[in-house]
Amino acid sequence: MSTPPVQAGTEVPARFPGFRVLDQANHWDDATRSVVLARVGRPADIRFFDVAEQAAATALFDELLDQEGDGRVPITAMVDARLAESQTDGWHYDSMPTDGDAWHITLAALDDEARAIHGCSFAECGRDERRELLEGIRSGDGDWHDLHRGQVWGLWTRYACTAFYSHPDAWDEIGFAGPAYPRGYKNLGVGKREPFEVADAHPAKIPATRTGGAS
Repeated sequence: MSTPPVQAGTEVPARFPGFRVLDQANHWDDATRSVVLARVGRPADIRFFDVAEQAAATALFDELLDQEGDGRVPITAMVDARLAESQTDGWHYDSMPTDGDAWHITLAALDDEARAIHGCSFAECGRDERRELLEGIRSGDGDWHDLHRGQVWGLWTRYACTAFYSHPDAWDEIGFAGPAYPRGYKNLGVGKREPFEVADAHPAKIPATRTGGAS
């Protein structure tokens, strides 16, 4: 249900030792550099979620992405900024509300379910309780709070993964060397690496179909 967590408090990810994508910032043009560096600064103020929704969303994203501690990527602020600016994916299921309304509705429903089962909000639940609740939502039968549970799950994971994998900390963890503009990539092909990329220190842990190196 989760993706590997960002390693809090470490400068060098264990999987790609010596690799840090922001070390490549001098090779980007000004526009690219400003976009990427804005993602590692102070998170934007919360404008879309209310206090209860912010707490529920943060707990939800922590479980979906298996994050905890001070070093986590600020997913809630990133998703909140998108929704505050109506920067959706440009579509939604006709059986679901628009994304902004769907987030309000589903976070309230998540808190309602947590209170019904555990007597507290979702954010106040322990991690095991949260995961049990989420697994029930993901794998249950029929609708969930009058909504298609698969579409609810897709809404949550779509926004969570889009935010997470747009952040340089996540790029460090997966060995992605960042934007190629204007320098570009020249060593194309399976197992090929650029001089600034780093080999995976644990290649046996990934499928054989993946291309080699930090790319």
